[in-house]
Amino acid sequence: MEKNLSNYHRTQMKKELVLQSLKDRGCRITKQRQILLDIILQEECGSCKEIYYKSMQLDDRIGAATVYRMVNLLEEIGAISRKNMYRISCSMNCEKENACMVELDDNTVCKLSAQDWYQVISEGLRRCGYVEGQKVISVTVDPCTYER
Repeated sequence: MEKNLSNYHRTQMKKELVLQSLKDRGCRITKQRQILLDIILQEECGSCKEIYYKSMQLDDRIGAATVYRMVNLLEEIGAISRKNMYRISCSMNCEKENACMVELDDNTVCKLSAQDWYQVISEGLRRCGYVEGQKVISVTVDPCTYER
């Protein structure tokens, strides 16, 4: 129980520091920005798209552009690093659900558990000849712009 309280206090301190940094830059602290910040501070999202989907459940007026602007702003003030934000570190034994979401060109979304994601990456690397018996310990995704 104590561990959960310390995590809560640490998250609240982070939030207060980030909000103060945003205020110092002249940003208004809107309800939408607070929702996005709460989602990001939970450290469970691997992409802006995941943040967007989670935010839509809380406020359907939050657009994808708002999410991207907020992530860029947080990166500018040093609150987050996209390199760390997109880091996925799961082993075959990890039980995290929805560790990876893949959107296909027909708008189908595949939600993979951490175990499924690990298997896809491991098998793909093996079949393409990149690994010979080694085990994947982490994957870092560098987001890129994709135009349909």
